[in-house]
Amino acid sequence: MIGGGAAGMMAAICAAEQGGAVTLLEPNERLGKKLNITGKGRCNVTNNADLETLLANVPKNGKFLYSAFFHFDGRAAMAFFEGLGVPLKTERGNRVFPVSDRAFDVSAALERRLKALKVALVRDRAVSLDIADGAAQGVMGEKGRYPADAVILATGGVSYPATGSTGEGHRMAAEAGHTVTPLQGSLVPLRDFGVGRRMQGLSLRNVSLTAFENNKKIYTDFGEMLFTHFGVSGPLVLSASAHMRHFEKKAYRLEIDLKPALDERQLDRRLLSDFTKYANSDFCNALDDLLPQKLIPVIVEWAEIPPHQKVHDLTKEQRRALLHLLKHFPVAIAGPCPVTDAIVTSGGVKVSEINPATMESKIVKGLYFAGEVIDVDAYTGGFNLQIAWATGRAAGIAAARNDTGQERDA
Repeated sequence: MIGGGAAGMMAAICAAEQGGAVTLLEPNERLGKKLNITGKGRCNVTNNADLETLLANVPKNGKFLYSAFFHFDGRAAMAFFEGLGVPLKTERGNRVFPVSDRAFDVSAALERRLKALKVALVRDRAVSLDIADGAAQGVMGEKGRYPADAVILATGGVSYPATGSTGEGHRMAAEAGHTVTPLQGSLVPLRDFGVGRRMQGLSLRNVSLTAFENNKKIYTDFGEMLFTHFGVSGPLVLSASAHMRHFEKKAYRLEIDLKPALDERQLDRRLLSDFTKYANSDFCNALDDLLPQKLIPVIVEWAEIPPHQKVHDLTKEQRRALLHLLKHFPVAIAGPCPVTDAIVTSGGVKVSEINPATMESKIVKGLYFAGEVIDVDAYTGGFNLQIAWATGRAAGIAAARNDTGQERDA
């Protein structure tokens, strides 16, 4: 077993539960290093969803996961973790978190189970796969060779490299003859053309965000976002980015409804009320009750209303232009931030080269894949961790059944 992240720990547990003698290679001092920072440290364990919902939230190669999700859906994952002593709760969007709001409780429960099953944990970095006659024979590490009847590659993607996801698994898969599709970030902050820098540090809550691809609406949701020195980030933006996959061929933009609780008629009444209050003020000084300070100069400029025009002189057309801007504040997107800034990696080992029922390689007998190393990724909401759990489980069970009976299946 190579990799002690979410998928690797699940695979090791399931293989050991099947009676396999499992060795887990992990160079980090702690297991589940990336798992412990997911969900802002709360760990969005899974989504309380059925098979159809899970598949609908995997935009790329979702069909590949049908068998894994069929045998282990979100509700099965919940039962598994509660069985490990982690009480769970379901929040908005059916997102599932530990009741404690501590990601560490999830990783600690997995570690306890690994110890109970006597999984051998070795602090070593895998360097290459030992393959002979078209079959996996073990793993070469920096500290030595580890013979095995089956090898599971669960090294993650290339996002958050400080957690150990450095792309080594993709290199080893490619050396074994597998195709690795282009790697890019998903659930990643977005770069704009400069407006973010003007409002750097501004956090918007309770706004509605809509993403467009060549003027076609591809995503909309309600929540929080943040302007940064490079562009935009925050939960809404990360979710939107998962729908933006073709920057080399298509144009993307965002529209923010700054006042989603008010329809246009209600917002117009609000503007009239504020303008009555500030009738003798300059326009640039009449928006303090309506908008955050960092946003006002941009709104004044983009509304094309002279900043020092008196409010009582504003025309109906000017008010309508302002209203439209408040409901459709535009942010043109230049592209995603680097994949190292992404929450998950899009791309990986080509799914057509993997058996979807067992996660075994179709090229190398006894080689299995689990988690982010595979070319599948999902939207936010616990779906990416669910991929890790389901593929890890499938790989672990199948790898253990591949055991020849010798005490050396990794």
